[in-house]
Amino acid sequence: MRAILPLLLVNFWCFSALVPAHAANWKAGVGSVVITPPQNMWMSGYASRDRPAQGKLHDLFVKAMLLEDARGHRSLALTFDLVGIDRATSQEICRRIHDEFGLDRSQIALCTSHTHSGPVVGRNLLSMYALDQEQLGLVRKYTDFLADQTLAAVKQAVQSHAPVLAEAGDGSADFAVNRRNNREADVPALRERGELVGPVDHDVPVLALKHPNGKLRAVLFGYACHATVLSGMDWCGDWPGYAQIEIESRHPGVTALFWAGCGADQNPLPRRTVELAQKYGRMAADAVDQVLETKLQPVSGDLSCGYQEIDLKLGDLPDADQIKADLESSNVYIARRATLLQEQIQADGRLAKTYPYPIQAWRLGNAATLTFLGGEVVVDYSLRLKMELPAGRHWIAGYSNDVMAYIPSLRVLREGGYEGASSMIYYGLPAIWSADVEEQVVQGVLKLHQQLDEIER
Repeated sequence: MRAILPLLLVNFWCFSALVPAHAANWKAGVGSVVITPPQNMWMSGYASRDRPAQGKLHDLFVKAMLLEDARGHRSLALTFDLVGIDRATSQEICRRIHDEFGLDRSQIALCTSHTHSGPVVGRNLLSMYALDQEQLGLVRKYTDFLADQTLAAVKQAVQSHAPVLAEAGDGSADFAVNRRNNREADVPALRERGELVGPVDHDVPVLALKHPNGKLRAVLFGYACHATVLSGMDWCGDWPGYAQIEIESRHPGVTALFWAGCGADQNPLPRRTVELAQKYGRMAADAVDQVLETKLQPVSGDLSCGYQEIDLKLGDLPDADQIKADLESSNVYIARRATLLQEQIQADGRLAKTYPYPIQAWRLGNAATLTFLGGEVVVDYSLRLKMELPAGRHWIAGYSNDVMAYIPSLRVLREGGYEGASSMIYYGLPAIWSADVEEQVVQGVLKLHQQLDEIER
């Protein structure tokens, strides 16, 4: 008996080491559906494109992650290998999800990777392209297809709903470079000398979902960097697509989902080759794996969701004479925008002075809070919000729910340039944002978080 006792103790210790330290008090389901266009159509992302796509490097996907806390409160994260999604398309997808699955607007987040090797969707960036009626028809057809595929991914997530262990952590990757402060050609030498400048956010947030036995099931991760390594004519998820492929290859049976952070002024540099896109994808996957190999924080407590739209103010609007002059501009993008503005005036009788800007927040128990911001958000926002929000782990996503324009900070707005001014032309908005843009967004986020506090109390 004395000889057996040590063996029993060793076996008990080994069994205990295999049992997770926290209970599976959350549930989750995941889904993944291909959204590669069934036929070649116009690609989004670059104004220089003058013809439809010619092939693909890999498929594009919509992926769904349905979370549920112990009280039965749910949230649904949808990630898309797309440059962006417009307000009307976002609203239609959310309406259909509500009708079929009963989730309200605060519970649904639509996150785009901002790959510049995906299709044109809805009216997103529509003034950037010279589309004839045939191509416009393909865009409308694809937008309907996208909504159908999204509902199919949600259905998969609902059907695979099961108990999980949820854990959160943070890693780091350094391939994002502030493109406003570092000339692209100089980046390799600057990096080697340690002389890159400008604000960056190199955090890699990770939400890991595991089966009750501890085996990895899904990973939701983010990073603040443009998906602009590639500019060819083939469908591709760019570096975020390769990162998801790499994670799923390293962890068979796992679904990897990506959300883009506040990387509107951040580029993956150097770039321009498939090999570099694959390299950055591996670097992001390495960062995720490093988090998975460390002690993650268990997610316990309740899930809280909030959503609001603020009237984000524009600057001085063009008058009728200015729009008429712009129609005759030699700059085709200004002329196209003027045409769109005329259509708005004919439909609504005027140009709107504000834009309904979406802000969303999910509190994942005691472990993390995810804030979703619309538009192409510059890095200043994530850096500031991480300082001003209450203590805790804060993850800040951009490119969410509605990608209507760049969202510059006051600093970038004053400096001007593409992110602060001229990008508004391609998005079809009538003017730059007002000088209140940063304060409006930040105060909107802080107010939404206060509302979550009140709900939890």
